[in-house]
This record gives sequence, structure tokens and C-alpha cells, in this order.
Amino acid sequence: MDMDSLLQALIESKGSDLHITVGRPPVIRLHGGLVDLPYPPLTPEDTEGLLRSVTPERHYQEFQEAGSTDYAFAFHDGNRFRVSAFRQRGLSQMALRIVPSKLLSFDDIGLPQQVRSLLDKTRGLVLVTGPTGSGKTTTLSTMIDYINNTYDRHIVTVEDPIEYYHTHKKSVVTQREVGEDVPTFSEALRRALRQDPDVILLGEMRDLETIHAAVSAAETGHLVFGTLHTTGATRTVDRIIDAFPADQQAQIRAQLAVSVIAVISQVLLPRVDQPGRVAGFEVMFMTAAIENHIRKNETFKIHSVIQTSKKQGMVLLDDQLFDHFQAGRISVQEMMSKAQNHKDLEERLAELGTGGAKKKGW
Repeated sequence: MDMDSLLQALIESKGSDLHITVGRPPVIRLHGGLVDLPYPPLTPEDTEGLLRSVTPERHYQEFQEAGSTDYAFAFHDGNRFRVSAFRQRGLSQMALRIVPSKLLSFDDIGLPQQVRSLLDKTRGLVLVTGPTGSGKTTTLSTMIDYINNTYDRHIVTVEDPIEYYHTHKKSVVTQREVGEDVPTFSEALRRALRQDPDVILLGEMRDLETIHAAVSAAETGHLVFGTLHTTGATRTVDRIIDAFPADQQAQIRAQLAVSVIAVISQVLLPRVDQPGRVAGFEVMFMTAAIENHIRKNETFKIHSVIQTSKKQGMVLLDDQLFDHFQAGRISVQEMMSKAQNHKDLEERLAELGTGGAKKKGW
């Protein structure tokens, strides 16, 4: 058993992740579930050897000192992998995620076509949110590729690690990796503003300094893309505001109201009609009504604005989940597990005659 054969098995099975852990055979994530590969359970020597075989020396040193490290590498057939290597109970463990080598289109990922209009703008903050593994990086790469093919702009990306490589097309693309090219996200963003950027992509808005800098960059004439691990537009806005001290929250509400142009929240769900997964999206575009709710600290009203703004291209996550369920793409269990308003979906199920959600303990 070696890493090459394990990665090849992952690629051939069309899985998304490979888990290397002591006491269990190598495990792949296939269509959202976990499947053992046909190998014996791994020993501590196995996991350590597999880790050493693909980890660059600098990252292995970080692993030794800090107990974890993250990096990306290219497999010999051109596929790239994002790696998290870490210790648990004093033993070496790894999680490797395959990065698709092909940049996907809007149709490929199921992203609503209305989102394309955002990419024609020259300033503002676009937030792409969702839990880990929901496809945020893929969505952002699709957007960046569209701009790269369509406009002559300088695109600066800051990532940890770089997953999709972008070649220069109509645009010039500068990709900086945190820990390799620059020490932190906040430092990279500060430097980026001196590099004549038109478009800035932040792989993570993980601290107060970075969030504040991203909002300011969007205010001052740049198109900024950022990610957060939140679900839903309302929770995303609240998460940003709550990151600031109480005495600064009124100011950040005012800044968000004029800088945010959209929040795109997404989840991935295993399909029941065929192998694979399907994405569910929530899309919020900034309007005068939403701007007013943010300024007045009435973010709980954003949900109803999205609900009544379908003609403007807005989409509620629960509505799209329900559409997937009605079309037979996902199970009722998956729909309810990702829903934001369980009571509303229970009522819709009851109207369909497929109720009983309450009896099932949702």
C-alpha cells in the first residue's frame, strides 16, 4: 500500500476525500458517505509513512512543531489535492480532498444564472458561504474564471492553500498562498491594495482584521469575494456584525449596508435519484429594503425580503431544498437536515400528503 495507489483508487471511484487514520482501512468519501478501501486497518507506522511520503519538508516541520499542517500538491496525472495532516491521540492522521482539475461552468455547479450579473460589477463585496465541504471554493473558482475570460482586470487571490490554478486569459491573475507567499490573510490583503487590483478573492475571512479590510476594500472601489462558514444570508450578516466589539457594530452595519452586493449560501446533498450530489443555494442581492434592515439592526427581516423577491432573482435555501425534494433528487431526511425553517417545511410536507415530519422527530 502506498499513497499513489490510494489516490488512484480515490480518483477512479470518483470520490471526493481520502481519510488516513490508525485502526481503520483507508476511507474515501463517496457521494457524501464513507466507504472503506480494500486494505487492512492502518498501523501508526502506516499513517506516519504515508504522511511523510507526500508532505513537503517545510510543512512536515510545521506538523512536528504545531501538531497540524495544511498544504496542496499535484498528483502525477495532473490532479491536485488539498491536505490536512494532524495528530490525534498522539498519532498521525490525514484528510486529503481532491481538487477538480477542470474549472466548472455555472451550469455544471447549478448556480443560478442571475449571479452572473454580479461579475459585471466593478466594486462591492460578494460573500460565498456554507459549511466545510459545501463547494464554496469551486463556486468562487467558477466566478473568477468567468471574469478572467470576459474582462481585462487584475485579479488577486489569497488562499490557504491554492487549490485551482488560473492561467492568464483576458485578465492578469495573481495567486498568493498564505504560509508560502505571504504570512497571513490580513497581510496579503493589505499588500494587495498596493498591487493595482480590480478583483480580490479571499479564501477565508477568518479574523476581525481581515473582515474589516475586506469591507473597506469593497467600499473603496474593488470587487471583493470572501467566504464564511455560515449558512443563510441572515446568519452571514449577523456573523460579520457579531465579530466586532459592541461599540463598533453600528459602524460596521452602515458599512455592510453599502458594501455588500450579494450573499450566496450553499450546501451539498447526496442524491437519491442517481449517484452524486446536488447543490442547494440561497441567493440574496442587496436592495434598499435589505440595506435598511441591516442599518436598523433588523436582520431577522431579511428572510421575508428574499422570499418576496423571487422576480429579482433571489432564492431561499429552503425553497430550493423543497424543489429538489419534490423533483425526487433528495430525501426528506436530507432536506430537513439542511433546512433553516423546519416548521415551514413540515407544513409544506403536510400539504403534499407526505407529512409526519414531526413524528420523525425533526
